[in-house]
Amino acid sequence: MLNLIKELCALDGVSSAEDEVRRFILERVRPCADEVHVDAMGNVIVFKKGARATGKRLMLTAHMDEVGFIIKNITDDGYLKFAPVGGIDRRVILGKRVVIGKNKVPGIVGLKAYHLVSAKEEKVVPKVETMYLDIGAKDKASAEKLVAPGDLAAFVSDCVEFGDGMLKAKAIDDRVGCAVMLRLIEESLPMDCTFVFSVQEEVGTRGAFGAAFSVSPEIALVLEGTTAADLPGTPDHKKVTAPGKGPVIALMDNGTIYDRGLFELLRSLAERNQIPWQMKNYISGGNDSSAIQRSKSGVRVAALSAAVRYLHTPSSVAAVRDFEQMFQLTRKFIQAVAVLQVQGS
Repeated sequence: MLNLIKELCALDGVSSAEDEVRRFILERVRPCADEVHVDAMGNVIVFKKGARATGKRLMLTAHMDEVGFIIKNITDDGYLKFAPVGGIDRRVILGKRVVIGKNKVPGIVGLKAYHLVSAKEEKVVPKVETMYLDIGAKDKASAEKLVAPGDLAAFVSDCVEFGDGMLKAKAIDDRVGCAVMLRLIEESLPMDCTFVFSVQEEVGTRGAFGAAFSVSPEIALVLEGTTAADLPGTPDHKKVTAPGKGPVIALMDNGTIYDRGLFELLRSLAERNQIPWQMKNYISGGNDSSAIQRSKSGVRVAALSAAVRYLHTPSSVAAVRDFEQMFQLTRKFIQAVAVLQVQGS
């Protein structure tokens, strides 16, 4: 699991430009899936037959995209003005390395020199409008040979294991969910399942909305990375989740109140199989569940997540042991749904 997540996190896939991730996934799933197609949005939809062809439809989903930047224009001096793609805390982006466009042009997030900052400016977080990407171009004409408005920029970050079983990487949200689904597709399954590797989650759960309409699931399990805030100075009730305490079983977030029966099923499966689990102790965030739940006549949804510190930065941190536990609990969930459907529940 760890090596697979490292491979996925090394790929660039800013929302609407998930091509690298999609190619990797297609190469992995085609030898072991029964049906594979890419829809108009760019979602990868994989169907795999299981031991039982049940009457109800189960969909598992994880998003391929990550946050990044889009180039708005190029200044006469050859600097790139940009806007965020997805929710990025502008406090963390100064001085960060990026690669831009299909040719992966290297760049740095820059700002006015510190010795020119006024006392008033020093007290506030700079706005994105005052920042730029420096690609080392001497002027606009030189920059235009390398990049163009509309190009997307992704963070550069190495995958590093450190400390007590922790991993630092970009895009753990949600390459961990993609890794769990890839491993499941490579196994024999107890029931028919559809797996959706969705696009553009970070900019409004756009891919999942269309995928849910085409798949028409009755039950959906969203596999995600979610916010952890177990940091010094944070009140206990605002720490949300903590890496290393097991997968997060969602009951409610800013976009969804989850199906109570599926929540109880996940909780009981975790406890019966001695898999550590946790809930959010602060309501925050959202994911593809909000789009899936509201499609057509409605879908029963559940979510299972890995706790990730410093979400949407190039240095996200998660516990390696949570990844395997998330996979094991997802596998148990599929097995349980297969039994329940055969029994007509």
